[in-house]
Amino acid sequence: MDLHAQYPALSDLRHRAKKRIPKFVWEYLDSATGEERTKACNRAALDSVLFKPSILHGELDVDLSASLFGQRFALPVGVAPVGMSGLIWPHAEQKLAAAAAKANIPYCLSTVATQTPEDMAPHIGEHAWFQLYPPRDEDIRKDVLKRAKSAGFSTLVLTVDVPVASRRERQVRSGLTTPPKLTPRLLAQVAMRPHWAAGIARIGMPRMRLIDQYASNMTGMSSTAHAGYLLRTSPDWDYVSWLRDNWQGNFVVKGVMRSADAARLQKHGVDAIWVSNHAGRQFDAAPATIDVLPEIRAACDLPIIVDSGFETGLDILRARAMGADFVFLGRGFHYALAALGAKGPAHLLEILAKDLEANLGQLGLHTYDGLADILL
Repeated sequence: MDLHAQYPALSDLRHRAKKRIPKFVWEYLDSATGEERTKACNRAALDSVLFKPSILHGELDVDLSASLFGQRFALPVGVAPVGMSGLIWPHAEQKLAAAAAKANIPYCLSTVATQTPEDMAPHIGEHAWFQLYPPRDEDIRKDVLKRAKSAGFSTLVLTVDVPVASRRERQVRSGLTTPPKLTPRLLAQVAMRPHWAAGIARIGMPRMRLIDQYASNMTGMSSTAHAGYLLRTSPDWDYVSWLRDNWQGNFVVKGVMRSADAARLQKHGVDAIWVSNHAGRQFDAAPATIDVLPEIRAACDLPIIVDSGFETGLDILRARAMGADFVFLGRGFHYALAALGAKGPAHLLEILAKDLEANLGQLGLHTYDGLADILL
């Protein structure tokens, strides 16, 4: 089967994914918060970034690789952390980590994944990152960091843009709770998705297994205010300093949207800035990440990672032109996994690579250097 003939774009994978997972799972993956204006803003802002194509360069030998933290990666792309990833597709975390390792790109595991760091150790490869929702209790905090390091995770990512639970109305309307409880309404949806149901039946309903080990008696919460919120705090600058002192490895702060915060984080010794509006899932009046990239690039000398709404190779070129070094996709890789199973992530990476190559050629460039100079 020629996957590129059937699914030449991420939009094709998204369409197939919607048909293969229950509605409540789709709402969890695809939704944002509020009226979803930030989600729409991300897409509109990316579409507004235009280039002036150049001509008469002859044949180009395009180099798609990129560097980060002194390492060379096949593409300037990573797999972003997504909570309850295993709800979207059975064994999602393992499949995504294995695909990332094979493709030589970073994979980031969420604190609220359905697998623990130890579960992931056989699958992660050399470029595994661990995303931390900040535990309030120092003993838990130390234990989580120790476990992540021992399992082979080399980069710590502190998420700072979730001080409180968002409402995510589409999730609420879907009937999803965390941990998921299969009501008759949800069971009817499951019955319509046999591939997903068969996989979940073999492993049981997904849970936040790392969180459960510290909060085993907490149940029955809403889809957006799960047990993890009772364990974690809203971090401050002292918290960042504590993590810098207690984590031996690359340290990234995710959820930055202001240039002043980026400059201050550089002084606190972080190794990279992750620009993110949580893909519109937390706050519905945030600007698009592509729009704040230039000011953040000007404010610090650190590598800049970006996410939120990126879908294509052309989008990645837009991010590079506006000051980012790396782009992470969350929803995209999960659409691919739900659409095609274990084959999906590799196919999405081929789509992105082909799109990057085609658009760099159209612009008359053989590397990412010079993109900023040909912005309209």
